[in-house]
Amino acid sequence: MTAADFMEDRVALDGEILKCNQDPSLARSDLECANARIAVERLASQQEALNQAKAAAEFERSRQQLRSMQEQQRQEEEARNKVDAYQLPLVPVDPDPPTSNVAAGSPR
Repeated sequence: MTAADFMEDRVALDGEILKCNQDPSLARSDLECANARIAVERLASQQEALNQAKAAAEFERSRQQLRSMQEQQRQEEEARNKVDAYQLPLVPVDPDPPTSNVAAGSPR
């Protein structure tokens, strides 16, 4: 069997690896043991690539969650600090004091 055949048939791969591990002298010279080991290495590298892609996707999802949480906190902080002119207290306006005519008694 070739390495590609072993990659497709996991049961045969497990059986061949078990056989090769039981008889190490046969494993060195047997072509099928070498193909089985190559298949194991290829499957491991494929799994590693999948794990890295999954980890990258999880990291991106976590980063997006953090960004949205920070954006929500920022918006809440802005809303708290925003001054609403319609909610300000009313300040009474004192009318100007009447102007006294100092020269009221003098003719104009």
